[in-house]
Amino acid sequence: MSAPAGTTKRHSVGDLVKGGTPIVGLTAYTAPIAGLLDPNVDFLLVGDSVGMVVYGFDSTLPVTVDMMIAHGAAVMRGSSQALVVVDMPFGSYQDPREQAFRTAARILAETGCAAVKLEGGAEMADTVRFLTERGIPVMGHVGLMPQSVNTAGGFKVQGRGQQQADRVSADATAITDAGAFSLVIEGTVEPVARTITEAIPVPTIGIGASPMCDGQILVTDDLLGLFTQFKPRFVRRYAELAPLIAAAAEAYAADVRARRFPGPEHSFGIK
Repeated sequence: MSAPAGTTKRHSVGDLVKGGTPIVGLTAYTAPIAGLLDPNVDFLLVGDSVGMVVYGFDSTLPVTVDMMIAHGAAVMRGSSQALVVVDMPFGSYQDPREQAFRTAARILAETGCAAVKLEGGAEMADTVRFLTERGIPVMGHVGLMPQSVNTAGGFKVQGRGQQQADRVSADATAITDAGAFSLVIEGTVEPVARTITEAIPVPTIGIGASPMCDGQILVTDDLLGLFTQFKPRFVRRYAELAPLIAAAAEAYAADVRARRFPGPEHSFGIK
């Protein structure tokens, strides 16, 4: 069925395909930002990175399902064409798999998004299969997994050394075989990301995993220079908005204190 005249058809999970033009993704957490990004991307990820870039947490671990639903619904309201994927936060899907289904079903029902994303390799394959067999589209996530930062000993590049390379590749195969429609590869060395991309039938989305992937995603706040606590090596800042915002606030404060703002043109009833 085609979209009604005058409307935009939203991308579906089937629109993310291997080969051809690379897939473009960005994160979004609010309706206004989603609206600005929407015309330029294939998909928007409502990432649990919201915990760090919006709420100021040191990691993604404190993010809750309610938070993800609130931000996911906002992104759906602000966008009209991008495929919207919502992260499942830490502790909401790891055990048992029935819990994962309840969480995923709630996210889809309450946000209207098309799919969920979860982190994990071979140990999560049974859960991914359980979800996909019950109508929940799943985007996988292997390599550097922020929700496992404590057990991994920090944000470390993955795939260095044969043992690590074999593990990441096995994770990617397991999640793909379980039914994931696409796979995020994060913080992984180029040879491993290239091998995975060539081996699996679904598109790979890189973030710090080289241009060999089928597409790329970045955290929008990194791209815009708004998240200034640290800058990962794989990030290119396409704008530096933080100093512009600070300068605007400084100019506003100076005008208020000097009674230059508000002026007559900003007021009502002044003669």
